[in-house]
Amino acid sequence: MYNQIDNNRRKTYLIVAVFMAVMLTLGWIFSYLFNSYVFLIIAFAIAVVQVWFSYYHGDTLALAVSHAQAVTKDQAPDLYRIVENLTMTAGLPMPKIYITPDPAPNAFATGRDKDHASLAVTEGLLNRLNKTELEGVIAHELSHIGNRDILVMSVTMVLVGAIVMLSDFFLRSLWFRSDNNRNSEGSSWLLIIGIILAILSPLIASLLQLAVSRKREYMADASGALLTRYPQGLAEALKKISHWQGEDSNINRATEMLYIENPLQKQNNFLSNLFSTHPPVEDRIKRLEAMA
Repeated sequence: MYNQIDNNRRKTYLIVAVFMAVMLTLGWIFSYLFNSYVFLIIAFAIAVVQVWFSYYHGDTLALAVSHAQAVTKDQAPDLYRIVENLTMTAGLPMPKIYITPDPAPNAFATGRDKDHASLAVTEGLLNRLNKTELEGVIAHELSHIGNRDILVMSVTMVLVGAIVMLSDFFLRSLWFRSDNNRNSEGSSWLLIIGIILAILSPLIASLLQLAVSRKREYMADASGALLTRYPQGLAEALKKISHWQGEDSNINRATEMLYIENPLQKQNNFLSNLFSTHPPVEDRIKRLEAMA
């Protein structure tokens, strides 16, 4: 389990490094072609605003979109007791606990750090899972808090947004390039490379963002299994969550990345897995059972 955590952490850092390399490459090409840093300054300013909003208000937005309602120890004593015991074991502060009126069994954690964290579970999760399975899910979500996954994903999303905006601005600004710039020595090939990179970089950035999310799910599975010392509990919970065939879920596409399992992904094939925010649940279960 320790090896699984270390491997996923290294891979995530590598993917974020690739993000930064793409950003720097785009910036260098655009600066060379236009002899101006105006669009980079604009993109940076928008990225700062995105970081500020997602850092301080992203959790409030996610909870509001999910129609989550805060509960006290008297209102949900069993859930509160499980969260309290696991947070003590993990050495984390007690997060705020919410219940969402969704029939699909699921859960998510949000917040900028461990001192400002919230944990939300659906009514469907409480109705379908037994105690050990619920402990596995809660441990997974607490691991997201302890591993600072929410902060990492916020940074990743900002990088994706910045790359997309930079690419779009570059393609639109081609109409305003001067003839002198067009005919400058060595700029033609660089312009072609810049256009290709501007077209492909948003797709590459989105794929890398999804890859970061999938690696974080593997890491949270391993950390959660380490916390409960019972990987089979989370494995059984994932089976029930993925096999749920009840009413349609109310989960929004804007928040699907936060949940322990994506209920909006109905197909399991190479293309759907490539663009999924979560790794294949069968693979996650196989890894957990191997740990057990």
